[in-house]
Amino acid sequence: MPSTSEKKEMVKAYSAWGAVCLFWGTTYLAIRIGVRILPPALFAGIRFTIAGFIFFLFLRLRGYSLPNRKGLLDAAVVGIALLVTANGLVVWSEQWVPSGLTALIVATLPLWMAVFEGFLPAGDRLTVKKISGILMGFCGLLILFWPDLKSSLDMGYLRGVLVLFLAPCSWAAGSIYSKHRPVRTNPLMAASLQMIIAGFILMSIGASFGEFRRFVFEPLGVGALIYLIIFGSIVGYGSFIYVLSKLPASKVSMYAYINPVIAVILGWLVLGERMDGWMITGTAVVLAGVVVVNSERTPGKTTFH
Repeated sequence: MPSTSEKKEMVKAYSAWGAVCLFWGTTYLAIRIGVRILPPALFAGIRFTIAGFIFFLFLRLRGYSLPNRKGLLDAAVVGIALLVTANGLVVWSEQWVPSGLTALIVATLPLWMAVFEGFLPAGDRLTVKKISGILMGFCGLLILFWPDLKSSLDMGYLRGVLVLFLAPCSWAAGSIYSKHRPVRTNPLMAASLQMIIAGFILMSIGASFGEFRRFVFEPLGVGALIYLIIFGSIVGYGSFIYVLSKLPASKVSMYAYINPVIAVILGWLVLGERMDGWMITGTAVVLAGVVVVNSERTPGKTTFH
């Protein structure tokens, strides 16, 4: 029988897992609302810079050390791949692409991971089961986009969707690099440095495109930004790191199947995004393909916010 303290630890762990499922599922809606008002690069850059510095100061006060020069370089590479490129493209694309559809495209990340790792010398081989899951996932995307393919497409929407497919590819590449070149420091310290580096780069990109002139302190946009800083980065990522230390990775990774469903439902309820038979069927097929692929690989980070 587990002791009272062990039961409390398990309650805390599953509560944190629930927070990851809930809050990371809401980030797509917050991004969609935010980029309707705030310029995308500054919106993302300010979020990561503030959240990164909060993590960094907290960890330094707790006595955690910085990585060496090589570790800083690796953190920069991962931060550029995951946050500047992948998350930055998500934010940019959501100017035109609905939040629920964005979440489902992002949910294909394990499919891209399986493809990339299949071509690496030391990567997991592509099996018949994995290939079946990959094909199933992309068939699900075809179902999702079928109503759009039958009608005239808005060019902004088309451009956003095409660019959005690069986001999980970049996250997959950055994740594989991180797996083979781990930064030897506390995971939260590495994450804080990645956020700070990415935040400065994104703000520099925003400045080069004149976004500071378009940044307005409108309550809804600033509210979305604060929500993402607190619940997307600090609470969400902090809970994720805590859960990884308490629960098996296979259980932790189940959040990736819940996030897109939450995002689709919230997009429909709050913003009136599409919710029809094509959307429901496509969502089910995409997630089924991800389940098939993940059933033959070691689960890791499977989505981003």
